Amino acid sequence: MARGNRNRSNAADMFRSLAVILLPILLLGAILTVRLDDYPVEPVAVEPVLAQAREQSPYPVLVPQQLPQGWVPTRVSWVATGQPALNDEPSPANRWMVGYLDPTETFVAVEQSDGPSDQFVADVSREGLPEATSTVSGEPWQQLVSPDGRTRSLVDADEGVTTIVTGDVGYDELVAFATTLSAG
Repeated sequence: MARGNRNRSNAADMFRSLAVILLPILLLGAILTVRLDDYPVEPVAVEPVLAQAREQSPYPVLVPQQLPQGWVPTRVSWVATGQPALNDEPSPANRWMVGYLDPTETFVAVEQSDGPSDQFVADVSREGLPEATSTVSGEPWQQLVSPDGRTRSLVDADEGVTTIVTGDVGYDELVAFATTLSAG
Protein backbone atom coordinates (compact mmCIF):
# COMPACT_ATOMS: atom_id res chain seq x y z
CA MET A 1 0.00 0.00 0.00
CA ALA A 2 2.72 2.43 0.87
CA ARG A 3 4.36 1.81 -2.48
CA GLY A 4 1.18 2.79 -4.42
CA ASN A 5 0.85 6.07 -2.52
CA ARG A 6 4.48 6.88 -3.20
CA ASN A 7 4.03 6.34 -6.96
CA ARG A 8 0.95 8.59 -6.99
CA SER A 9 2.88 11.15 -4.97
CA ASN A 10 5.81 11.08 -7.42
CA ALA A 11 3.45 11.51 -10.38
CA ALA A 12 1.66 14.41 -8.68
CA ASP A 13 5.00 16.04 -7.85
CA MET A 14 6.10 15.63 -11.46
CA PHE A 15 2.93 17.34 -12.77
CA ARG A 16 3.27 20.19 -10.26
CA SER A 17 6.91 20.70 -11.26
CA LEU A 18 5.98 20.64 -14.93
CA ALA A 19 3.22 23.21 -14.32
CA VAL A 20 5.64 25.48 -12.45
CA ILE A 21 7.98 25.39 -15.45
CA LEU A 22 5.43 25.56 -18.28
CA LEU A 23 3.07 28.24 -16.94
CA PRO A 24 5.63 31.09 -17.07
CA ILE A 25 6.77 29.95 -20.51
CA LEU A 26 3.21 29.88 -21.85
CA LEU A 27 2.43 33.23 -20.24
CA LEU A 28 5.55 34.81 -21.74
CA GLY A 29 4.71 33.32 -25.14
CA ALA A 30 1.19 34.75 -24.99
CA ILE A 31 2.50 38.19 -24.06
CA LEU A 32 5.05 38.21 -26.88
CA THR A 33 2.61 37.10 -29.55
CA VAL A 34 -0.22 39.52 -28.76
CA ARG A 35 -0.92 41.66 -31.83
CA LEU A 36 -0.33 45.33 -31.30
CA ASP A 37 -3.37 46.56 -33.23
CA ASP A 38 -3.83 49.38 -30.73
CA TYR A 39 -0.73 51.12 -32.08
CA PRO A 40 -1.53 52.52 -35.52
CA VAL A 41 1.24 53.30 -37.98
CA GLU A 42 2.26 56.94 -37.77
CA PRO A 43 2.78 58.48 -41.22
CA VAL A 44 5.86 60.63 -41.81
CA ALA A 45 5.94 63.97 -43.60
CA VAL A 46 7.66 63.36 -46.93
CA GLU A 47 7.52 66.93 -48.30
CA PRO A 48 10.14 68.67 -46.08
CA VAL A 49 12.76 65.98 -46.68
CA LEU A 50 11.85 65.77 -50.37
CA ALA A 51 12.27 69.54 -50.75
CA GLN A 52 15.73 69.38 -49.16
CA ALA A 53 16.73 66.41 -51.33
CA ARG A 54 15.57 68.08 -54.53
CA GLU A 55 17.43 71.26 -53.59
CA GLN A 56 20.72 69.46 -52.86
CA SER A 57 20.68 66.46 -55.18
CA PRO A 58 22.63 66.44 -58.45
CA TYR A 59 20.12 63.92 -59.87
CA PRO A 60 16.33 63.94 -60.24
CA VAL A 61 14.84 62.70 -56.95
CA LEU A 62 11.94 60.33 -57.57
CA VAL A 63 8.83 60.06 -55.42
CA PRO A 64 5.58 58.22 -56.12
CA GLN A 65 2.67 60.36 -57.27
CA GLN A 66 -1.01 59.53 -56.90
CA LEU A 67 -0.66 56.22 -55.08
CA PRO A 68 -3.98 54.46 -54.54
CA GLN A 69 -5.79 55.03 -51.25
CA GLY A 70 -4.36 53.11 -48.30
CA TRP A 71 -0.64 53.73 -48.92
CA VAL A 72 1.02 55.31 -45.86
CA PRO A 73 4.50 56.92 -45.93
CA THR A 74 6.47 55.52 -42.98
CA ARG A 75 10.14 56.27 -43.77
CA VAL A 76 11.92 59.05 -45.59
CA SER A 77 15.57 60.05 -45.61
CA TRP A 78 18.04 62.13 -47.54
CA VAL A 79 21.79 61.97 -46.94
CA ALA A 80 24.10 64.16 -49.01
CA THR A 81 27.63 63.06 -49.86
CA GLY A 82 29.89 63.59 -46.84
CA GLN A 83 27.04 63.91 -44.34
CA PRO A 84 26.73 61.36 -41.51
CA ALA A 85 24.88 58.24 -42.63
CA LEU A 86 23.15 55.64 -40.44
CA ASN A 87 26.49 54.42 -39.09
CA ASP A 88 27.63 58.02 -38.36
CA GLU A 89 30.31 57.65 -41.04
CA PRO A 90 30.36 60.20 -43.87
CA SER A 91 28.13 59.04 -46.71
CA PRO A 92 30.14 58.15 -49.84
CA ALA A 93 27.20 59.20 -52.04
CA ASN A 94 23.96 61.12 -52.18
CA ARG A 95 21.18 58.78 -51.02
CA TRP A 96 17.43 59.23 -51.14
CA MET A 97 14.81 56.85 -49.75
CA VAL A 98 11.07 57.01 -49.24
CA GLY A 99 9.08 54.00 -48.07
CA TYR A 100 5.40 53.23 -47.68
CA LEU A 101 3.18 50.59 -46.18
CA ASP A 102 0.81 49.35 -48.85
CA PRO A 103 -2.84 48.58 -48.02
CA THR A 104 -1.78 45.10 -46.77
CA GLU A 105 0.81 46.79 -44.48
CA THR A 106 3.77 45.52 -46.50
CA PHE A 107 6.73 47.91 -46.87
CA VAL A 108 7.61 49.12 -50.38
CA ALA A 109 10.29 51.74 -51.04
CA VAL A 110 12.23 53.60 -53.67
CA GLU A 111 15.90 54.26 -53.02
CA GLN A 112 18.39 56.20 -55.14
CA SER A 113 22.14 56.74 -55.03
CA ASP A 114 24.78 58.29 -57.26
CA GLY A 115 27.58 56.26 -55.66
CA PRO A 116 29.04 52.90 -56.64
CA SER A 117 26.07 50.74 -57.52
CA ASP A 118 27.29 47.22 -56.65
CA GLN A 119 27.29 47.61 -52.85
CA PHE A 120 24.21 49.85 -52.90
CA VAL A 121 22.22 47.28 -54.88
CA ALA A 122 23.44 44.42 -52.66
CA ASP A 123 22.47 46.28 -49.48
CA VAL A 124 19.04 47.46 -50.62
CA SER A 125 18.06 44.19 -52.35
CA ARG A 126 19.30 42.05 -49.44
CA GLU A 127 21.96 40.44 -51.66
CA GLY A 128 19.40 39.99 -54.44
CA LEU A 129 20.04 37.53 -57.24
CA PRO A 130 19.09 38.34 -60.87
CA GLU A 131 15.90 36.78 -62.18
CA ALA A 132 14.67 38.53 -65.32
CA THR A 133 13.61 42.02 -66.39
CA SER A 134 10.43 44.04 -65.99
CA THR A 135 9.32 46.90 -68.17
CA VAL A 136 8.56 50.15 -66.37
CA SER A 137 7.29 53.01 -68.53
CA GLY A 138 8.89 51.40 -71.59
CA GLU A 139 12.30 50.89 -69.93
CA PRO A 140 13.83 47.57 -68.79
CA TRP A 141 14.50 47.20 -65.05
CA GLN A 142 16.50 44.28 -63.62
CA GLN A 143 14.55 41.96 -61.31
CA LEU A 144 16.36 40.71 -58.19
CA VAL A 145 15.15 38.33 -55.49
CA SER A 146 16.77 37.91 -52.06
CA PRO A 147 18.29 34.49 -51.31
CA ASP A 148 15.40 33.67 -48.94
CA GLY A 149 12.88 34.54 -51.68
CA ARG A 150 11.12 37.13 -49.52
CA THR A 151 12.29 40.48 -50.92
CA ARG A 152 12.04 41.47 -54.56
CA SER A 153 13.66 44.50 -56.15
CA LEU A 154 13.63 46.30 -59.47
CA VAL A 155 16.88 48.08 -60.39
CA ASP A 156 17.48 50.81 -62.96
CA ALA A 157 21.07 52.04 -63.30
CA ASP A 158 21.04 54.99 -65.67
CA GLU A 159 23.21 58.08 -66.16
CA GLY A 160 25.21 57.68 -62.94
CA VAL A 161 22.16 57.14 -60.72
CA THR A 162 20.90 53.80 -59.44
CA THR A 163 17.20 53.62 -58.62
CA ILE A 164 15.80 50.62 -56.74
CA VAL A 165 12.17 49.83 -55.99
CA THR A 166 12.04 47.13 -53.34
CA GLY A 167 9.61 45.33 -51.07
CA ASP A 168 8.28 42.01 -49.84
CA VAL A 169 5.71 41.96 -52.64
CA GLY A 170 5.48 40.53 -56.14
CA TYR A 171 7.04 42.11 -59.21
CA ASP A 172 3.63 43.26 -60.49
CA GLU A 173 3.16 45.47 -57.41
CA LEU A 174 6.73 46.77 -57.69
CA VAL A 175 6.15 47.66 -61.36
CA ALA A 176 2.88 49.40 -60.47
CA PHE A 177 4.69 51.38 -57.75
CA ALA A 178 7.60 52.23 -60.07
CA THR A 179 5.26 53.59 -62.75
CA THR A 180 4.05 56.21 -60.26
CA LEU A 181 7.57 57.61 -59.71
CA SER A 182 8.10 61.20 -60.78
CA ALA A 183 10.85 63.78 -60.46
CA GLY A 184 8.40 66.62 -60.71
